[in-house]
Amino acid sequence: MLPRRLALLLALLASCLALGTAGAQVPRPSKYADLVRAELVTQESAVAPGATLTAGVRLTMKPGWHVYWRNPGDSGLPPEIVWTLPPGFSAGSIAWPAPERIPVGDLMNFGYEGEVLLTVPLTAPETLGAGPVPLKAKVSYLVCERECVPGEATLSASLPVAPAGTSPRPDSRTAALFAQGRERLPEPAPWPVRMRLDDGVPVLDIDAPGLQARDVAFFPYSETALEHAAAQGATSDATGLHLRLQRSSQAAPDAPPPQADGVLTFTEETGSGPVRRAYALGTATPVPGTVAAASVAATPIPVIPASGPGGAEGLWQAAFLAFLGGLLLNLMPCVFPVLSIKVLSLVRHSGESPGRVRLHGLAYAAGVLVTFLGLAGLLIALRAGGAQIGWGFQLQSPLVVAGLAYGLFAMGLSLSGVWHLGGRAAALGDGLTRRAGLEGSFFTGVLATVVATPCTAPFMGAAVGYGLTQGPAVALTVFAALGLGLALPFALLAAWPAGLRRLPRPGAWMEALKGFLAFPLYLTVAWLIWVLSQQVGSAGLMAALTGLVLVGFCAWAIERGRMAGPLARRAAQGAALLGLLGLAGLVAVLDRDRAGPVTVASADGIEPFSRARLDALLAARRPVFVNMTAAWCITCQVNDRATLRAAAVQDAFRAHDVAQLKGDWTNQNPEITRVLEANGRSGVPLYLLYDGRGGVAVLPQILTEATVREALAALPAGTGPRAALP
Repeated sequence: MLPRRLALLLALLASCLALGTAGAQVPRPSKYADLVRAELVTQESAVAPGATLTAGVRLTMKPGWHVYWRNPGDSGLPPEIVWTLPPGFSAGSIAWPAPERIPVGDLMNFGYEGEVLLTVPLTAPETLGAGPVPLKAKVSYLVCERECVPGEATLSASLPVAPAGTSPRPDSRTAALFAQGRERLPEPAPWPVRMRLDDGVPVLDIDAPGLQARDVAFFPYSETALEHAAAQGATSDATGLHLRLQRSSQAAPDAPPPQADGVLTFTEETGSGPVRRAYALGTATPVPGTVAAASVAATPIPVIPASGPGGAEGLWQAAFLAFLGGLLLNLMPCVFPVLSIKVLSLVRHSGESPGRVRLHGLAYAAGVLVTFLGLAGLLIALRAGGAQIGWGFQLQSPLVVAGLAYGLFAMGLSLSGVWHLGGRAAALGDGLTRRAGLEGSFFTGVLATVVATPCTAPFMGAAVGYGLTQGPAVALTVFAALGLGLALPFALLAAWPAGLRRLPRPGAWMEALKGFLAFPLYLTVAWLIWVLSQQVGSAGLMAALTGLVLVGFCAWAIERGRMAGPLARRAAQGAALLGLLGLAGLVAVLDRDRAGPVTVASADGIEPFSRARLDALLAARRPVFVNMTAAWCITCQVNDRATLRAAAVQDAFRAHDVAQLKGDWTNQNPEITRVLEANGRSGVPLYLLYDGRGGVAVLPQILTEATVREALAALPAGTGPRAALP
């Protein structure tokens, strides 16, 4: 008969699946129906072969609600547009109008209220058919007041083909709308601009003598350079305008000043009255004179073909890929040590009844599935609230990384014989099996899932990214398939007790193997501490190392008390309790000493990723390789050391004059999160190769030297060494 606790766990799992499906079927309340009205408009009345037309997505918000700029500020998501265009057409980037500062409680958001027009250049091929030309765009947005509501709209328009030898005329119905939109676009700054530090405070200097400005605001392109909600104090003198800003709390104290890349707005007092101005500053400034060029400060917009798999087919494909990814996770170095320990425990259970052994497999599978669905539910809820996170988000918290290190260290000490989780040595096998065996199997599944999050197996990235963009029901289905793949090998082994009997009988060899398996856990602990060193400062790292000592002390005290008399046992338990309290105190202060953004070594030509730098390189038609990585991503580290640092690969990068940008997602970085989402991913690694001509290729998650060199060899002709870098 199924034990009561396992039945409750399985019931909880069924409830999670039922709630996820039911939640997707509940219609959105009517009060959210008209928050945003979206419309697709064009500036031209027709399409000419080889010409560029300007399309725009017009968003009209309900009073009191707002959507976001490209850098949303302290929370939120910018609108995204995915185009479905006829063959041969290409879409440029969004031209972002100058935003407004929108305070929400203690936060500061950057966005638009009332109405905004997001314009995009569309380039037609040199030859066109008879027409008409269908244009389709799917716009996704987050609209907020005191609460935030995600939304999307599928828009379409149709234009005739202009007669040969003629230029399309502007559409009189939209001429005023596009004229107003151009007035809101930032112009290139006509003065020298620089950012300096004054006693550690960033000061933006605009060399504009005599400028009379008020209501000055600076909107950085980078989402992690400045404190968005901090006051911006503007002063004018004979040398120009000076704006005192506040450095982001994530920046290291000795870090250089942030870049002066962003948009500056102010009201200028002129002879004819006040005039509102907006200027683009820094290296990613727009090219004057064209709407299309005004958006080089944004990541290129995806364009999808006119046809694709249906929703159900896409779901099953994603679920199948997630299942395969889950199977491969069992071979990843972060999961294999934990799974090996559980297989060893299963050998101890081989003498039990087949039904009991199968229950261990079911309990392990339940632990995996419940944890996967729990992580998926938390991830979906946080993303719906505007958080810029993805798969593996919990490992961006030093508290979670330290907790994992301490838990695995305690397991390693148990395997090494320092202490025994099951009580008396003689009861290590039988007692754990009969009293806590199923719970142990369940929590082994929990642990296997948690330590699997740093790994991204093949097939897994695209599946998880698809699931997180298709709603809660699809996301839960994809994560459930991923969990099934991870749980299946152990569950199958438990379901085939006859196979277990072919293994050597339990004996002294198990104790030796158990002690040996402690060392992969210690290696995992060392890796986690290294990850932690990327997230906290020297004081936080010392606190974390002291925590390992306290874990060892608690294990030693508990084991000494187990073998002592009543009085000594109470003293040992008191000492262990004091050790645990000290550990809790250290964990509480661990997160207060956060390290600044990880600096990427540039000795080999690799630059830190920023969207402004990427856009500047692409505007110069330079091929770019983008490497999105994290210290806690084992797959990323293996690819980096085994492939990307190889001499042949670096020679190939130089031969094709490919700029290399490295984005570190060890700590939260909304810019990187947004690039991941734009490419259908929810986690790292992600490798993008921009050809500098408008195309981009997504490389596999497991890299080889041949794969990278073949991708570089496929770059368009004309990419190669040049006289000077941009």
